[in-house]
Amino acid sequence: MSANGVMDLVADRMERARAAQQVFERYTQEQVDEVVTAVGWAIVHPERNRALAELAVKSTGLGNVADKVVKNRRKTMGLLRDLRGAKTVGVIAEYPEQGIVEIARPVGVVGAVVPSTNPAATPANKTINALKGRNAVILAPSPKGAGTCAKLLEFIHAELGRVGAPPDLVQMLPLPVTKELTLELMRQVDLVVVTGSQSNVRAAYSSGTPAIGVGAGNVVSIVEESADLAAAAANIRRSKIFDNATSCSSENSVVILDAVYAPTVAALEREGGVMLTAAEKARLQSVMWPDRKLSAAVTAKAAPEIARLAGIERAREARFLMVEDDGAGPDHPFSGEKLSPVLTVYRARGFEHAMDIARAVYRYQGAGHSIGIHTRNDEHVLRLGLELPVCRVIVNQAHCIANGGSFDNGLPFSLSMGCGTWGRNSISDNLNYRHFLNITRVARPIPPVEPTEEELFGAYRRKYGA
Repeated sequence: MSANGVMDLVADRMERARAAQQVFERYTQEQVDEVVTAVGWAIVHPERNRALAELAVKSTGLGNVADKVVKNRRKTMGLLRDLRGAKTVGVIAEYPEQGIVEIARPVGVVGAVVPSTNPAATPANKTINALKGRNAVILAPSPKGAGTCAKLLEFIHAELGRVGAPPDLVQMLPLPVTKELTLELMRQVDLVVVTGSQSNVRAAYSSGTPAIGVGAGNVVSIVEESADLAAAAANIRRSKIFDNATSCSSENSVVILDAVYAPTVAALEREGGVMLTAAEKARLQSVMWPDRKLSAAVTAKAAPEIARLAGIERAREARFLMVEDDGAGPDHPFSGEKLSPVLTVYRARGFEHAMDIARAVYRYQGAGHSIGIHTRNDEHVLRLGLELPVCRVIVNQAHCIANGGSFDNGLPFSLSMGCGTWGRNSISDNLNYRHFLNITRVARPIPPVEPTEEELFGAYRRKYGA
């Protein structure tokens, strides 16, 4: 397709989206919330949910159906819980003592770039957040996930029709989705939100359009002396194998303090982990990185399938594979993000050494994302938040379940994790509905609050003789 053809095709969708958004902008809060509920039901409906999960696994080859069904439902139910009662129409806050009134306004038309790892859950999440702010959204799925996204859009349009909302509020790029179409969409929309490859994130930031991108995952989890080792092992296993580790929040490495190293490894083995020998690790490495690049043959595949590819017969029934390592960086590929049920195990002399190992891993990959810790020591928890380049510290939880919001923690439900400036991102929190709003502030006069020079500089001048 010619450059002009690409521009015109995106422009046509933009024109329809703007017309729909201008109608939607006049909706009341009650009407907006009904639309949000309708789109949530489009994916939570049990038959539709299963159809989307089955199509996702069939078309992408990533993950497994049962866990995608759980993910589609849980992430959407959690998001709807977060949005319940949230005000996004008209006056949303008043601060009389400051004379400030805040009014929610839409950002306009959102371009949402979504990955193949979660081709239903992520577009649903972004669409619901965008609609909560009275925006229109145009989805740009990955080529592998485009069919699933198209099926989701079919379900969404059915529910929008049920409540009488304009169908063009939610659109997607036409098939086949190309890089050129996605880049042009980034240029024409009012806001770009990107989850997926870092090349897409960089393209969004350089598109000239306001953009929110998220960083790469490469989660480290620390197990220290005070941890409940059985609970820690169970949580790590649950997180490591969920949807065959498609989540950016799945543990890629575990750092175990020397004092509890042997019993922790034993606990992980009881949970179905198989610790590989040095020779087996070498065979696995050659299969996973045949040309120093992570192979699609192992991405989001079950551990027995990966073991078969590597010729490791004794691991044919493993729930996850474990390898020991002592370094981080390009010469230690197991220190990076693996997107598979393979867990790298480090042995630390003490907590300081564990933090040093985590820093080295994040210098290589995953800075800004998150870290897990299994402990009863609150001082250690706080130190991770104070000293390591991470935006989230997940305490005594299954990391990939908790990191994107959970019913038993206070993080917003999301599939897109901001990594702050450490991860070259513009946000450091979980992507949520507030990122899809413009806020207009009305300022009225208040009694003057003007400090004296003595109040501001008196103590300083006396201390330093200034």
